[in-house]
Amino acid sequence: ELQDLPREVFAVDPTSICQTPNTEVLYRCRKCRRALFRSSSILSHTEGIGPTAFAHKRITDSAQLCGDGREKCTSYFTEPVQWMEPALLGVMEGQLLCPKCTSKLGSFSWRGEQCSCGRWVTPAFQIHKSRVDEVRSLPVGNLQAAKT
Repeated sequence: ELQDLPREVFAVDPTSICQTPNTEVLYRCRKCRRALFRSSSILSHTEGIGPTAFAHKRITDSAQLCGDGREKCTSYFTEPVQWMEPALLGVMEGQLLCPKCTSKLGSFSWRGEQCSCGRWVTPAFQIHKSRVDEVRSLPVGNLQAAKT
């Protein structure tokens, strides 16, 4: 049972970093706009085989059509971030809630979870893409082009 985790396990909370010009994408809670994690905290995984990986759900042929241009992965899998620590201690799985407004962002499981693309990710700190906004910093040189 995990009661204490080493500090090195957690990515730095973006709200505790001084705001410097950065090329990294920042992800914020869609409801309250609190900074949650940076693109460097996202863990990549190879794409799974899609709906056929979910044989237990008995997907029909019409549901297997993937030619509509949508992304297969509907979530980000991240390394644990400092704001997640209270939720992670002492439990194997649970919900990830925004530390400011407590809206549900996703879930975590030390055992792992299956991505919507079919790939199994272990351990899983899953944030749904529909619950966060991407914030990209614009280069100062393009500011004039944006005004025209």
